[in-house]
Amino acid sequence: MQLPLPIAPRPRLTRADFIAAPGNEKALAFLESWPRWPAPAAVLYGPAASGKSHLVQVWAALSGARVITAAELADAPPKLLDGAMAVEDIDAAPGTGHEASLFALFERGTPLLLTGRTPPHSWRAGLPDLTSRYGAALGFDLGAPDDALLAGLAAKLFADRQLTVPDGVIRLMIERLARSPEAIRDFVAAADARALSEKRPVNQGLIRDLLATSAS
Repeated sequence: MQLPLPIAPRPRLTRADFIAAPGNEKALAFLESWPRWPAPAAVLYGPAASGKSHLVQVWAALSGARVITAAELADAPPKLLDGAMAVEDIDAAPGTGHEASLFALFERGTPLLLTGRTPPHSWRAGLPDLTSRYGAALGFDLGAPDDALLAGLAAKLFADRQLTVPDGVIRLMIERLARSPEAIRDFVAAADARALSEKRPVNQGLIRDLLATSAS
């Protein structure tokens, strides 16, 4: 019996930890083709917890790229913008303060990887030329997850919290939860918190109790 310990999760974001699946295989193959990219800019898009940031870290390890959010880009010093760059959460950035620096990166032909939740053609921009750059970038939709991907994600998220759970726990979660990486992520966090507060192992009993609470 493994009781949870109050340890902050440390996401493992190496290539070895990435869960490859049909929905992300094209994006992964493209990133791993570095530096033989057919175009200098690419976009990864998909819902929360779909693997965008993990893929960014995989590419950053290969390319030495700096990683920054679009919101942080607004105040980034010019020297930070040299070389390969990954800019996350484009469609979540407040205002347009990041746009001048981002357009400059496009103009220089800097190797550039962008992420967002929605397709790039829907990203709003104050600079019309930036909108056209979004549309011209190679886009990779991370796709809807299958059972294998969701199960692998659940196991990884528990492992990030230093928890090894029975296979039955994973199966129960996949059967009962909404079919999204975000739902799996949030439920794993809730299960860990419940187990800590009640000093119980993360087993099927705890999962059923938590599912019942969530449904009520």
